[in-house]
Amino acid sequence: MRQVNMHEAKTHLSRLVEEAAAGEGFVICKAGRPLVSVTALGQGSNAVPQRRRLGLLEGQCEVPDDFDHMEADAIADLFEGARQGG
Repeated sequence: MRQVNMHEAKTHLSRLVEEAAAGEGFVICKAGRPLVSVTALGQGSNAVPQRRRLGLLEGQCEVPDDFDHMEADAIADLFEGARQGG
């Protein structure tokens, strides 16, 4: 894959992005050290974020009925300081 230095990438970003979109990806380097790879979306293993799937863990875990109120006093104490009395 073609390597370009940081200065060249900043100077010619529009052209480089068009080339990457056309399938000619490149690597941006700083002081000769590769930092990032630029490729068109759809190329590479993680180019497009995976969509979340609702219900992925359905039936594998349970949420208690009092989930919204669990440990409410302990959490309040953390924010407000320990309560006196009670």
